[in-house]
Amino acid sequence: MQTRTLGRTGRDVGVVGLGCWQLGADWGEVAEDDALAVLAAAADAGVTFFDTADVYGDGRSETLIGRFLADRPADAARITVATKMGRRADPHVAEAYTLDAFRAWTDRSRSNLGVDTLDLVQLHCPPSVVLDRDATYDALDTLVQEGRVAAYGVSVETVDEALAAVARPHVASVQIILNAFRRKPLERVLPAAAEAGVGIIARVPLASGLLSGKYDEHTQFAATDHRAYNRHGEAFDVGETFSGVPYEVGVAAAREVAALTPEGATTAQLALRWIVDQPGVSTVIPGARNPEQARANAAAASLPALDGATQDALRAIYDDRIREHVHTRW
Repeated sequence: MQTRTLGRTGRDVGVVGLGCWQLGADWGEVAEDDALAVLAAAADAGVTFFDTADVYGDGRSETLIGRFLADRPADAARITVATKMGRRADPHVAEAYTLDAFRAWTDRSRSNLGVDTLDLVQLHCPPSVVLDRDATYDALDTLVQEGRVAAYGVSVETVDEALAAVARPHVASVQIILNAFRRKPLERVLPAAAEAGVGIIARVPLASGLLSGKYDEHTQFAATDHRAYNRHGEAFDVGETFSGVPYEVGVAAAREVAALTPEGATTAQLALRWIVDQPGVSTVIPGARNPEQARANAAAASLPALDGATQDALRAIYDDRIREHVHTRW
């Protein structure tokens, strides 16, 4: 798999990584054996970047990754694991983001993952004011000095939050929603990050599965799946669910995307390849609920770059169907 340097971490990672939210919670039930099989399939397919968070299943996702890497030390040596912190705070307010809290959160993640030093820790979509405070970055620098983390970044909801983080001298990476239905980061975030040497981790790459082309107006999701319970932002930012696109609108647009799929590829692979092709992207982190999905996602890295006609058609779908619903919101 092609690799790129993940910003100021200095680590080379595969252009297709693995998002591990679904191994913890919020996507329906995933048995432990199935979760470990997904991790193994991804690693065997050349994936070298796992993204998780301390709140995914209240640490379950981290713990499963830690178990997997402990059993496969050769993979542990080549895989970068990024986790996130901050969403354990209840209430989730700016005042919760203190050095003492950072220490406690990272200690828990280090224990879950079975490591002394976290490869990369990211603030987990914090209140915007947290990203504007010098004290936030002073505390993160302290974590690096203490050896708790090797590098730090941020995961954000909005373009403005991403730009605030990119401007900070020690931020290694920015994680942001980027897919064919969420194109706004292309305008300013990716160019600014590239100029600053900050890595870009593209999350929600398939718009919660819409861009797989497999769903229709009659698809039912489990009650424990955020695609059932967060369609209007009831539990967290609505942009995390179907990228903030109204479900019926997304299904119709995804049919048009599916019609562009090249022979020998899937619509999901087309959507992932589009992200890989964007200048400034370090890695994209699709999730997978079974080994077959993990292998298929990794294979998207081997597709040829999309041609100009396909790029133009995807842009037109966004402009005609999606832009009005999302472009000004995030």
